Amino acid sequence: MRAGFPDFRLGSVLATSFTATLTERRGDAVERIPTPQRLVDWLAVNGLAVDSCTAAQLELARELRESIHAAATAAALQDALPASAVQVINDRSAEGRAAAILTPEGERRWRLSSASRVEDALSVIAADAISIIAGERDGRLALCASPTCEAAFFDTSQSRTRKWCDMNTCGNRQKKARFNAGKRKSPRSAG
Repeated sequence: MRAGFPDFRLGSVLATSFTATLTERRGDAVERIPTPQRLVDWLAVNGLAVDSCTAAQLELARELRESIHAAATAAALQDALPASAVQVINDRSAEGRAAAILTPEGERRWRLSSASRVEDALSVIAADAISIIAGERDGRLALCASPTCEAAFFDTSQSRTRKWCDMNTCGNRQKKARFNAGKRKSPRSAG
């Protein structure tokens, strides 16, 4: 990771990991892809390496990120999907040229066009969003229980009752806050 930037929050679901490039949406928001190069870094970490990124492509990526977040939030709440978000997701999905390939280890990877365009990588992210929002994958969309986060995440736990987008951040922060609140309320022992 490049110095001076917050670490990426990486998950096992590409689309919701992408929405986590903006965290603490209800608190002091943290932008994890503030520059075109930082988007290149995120894409590379997620197996979608591109050669470069322009400011305009970064804006396309952020528009897709916010559209996925809006649609995933609506799906998690069982609300109607916002038409504008659906349009952006569909447009980004259709604009790219990427192919799924099978590795010798039996894993799926993505091969972008020879030009390794950002639009190709965004199409893969949009297609992933479509598959989870459409209910094609085993799991459920949920919203983080942290009042400062409320990120959409894809819950694949056995019980489908996960509360936090990331236990190492939001979950631990909330548990620590509850613990500290309990310590303040408990009477001190005499001594």
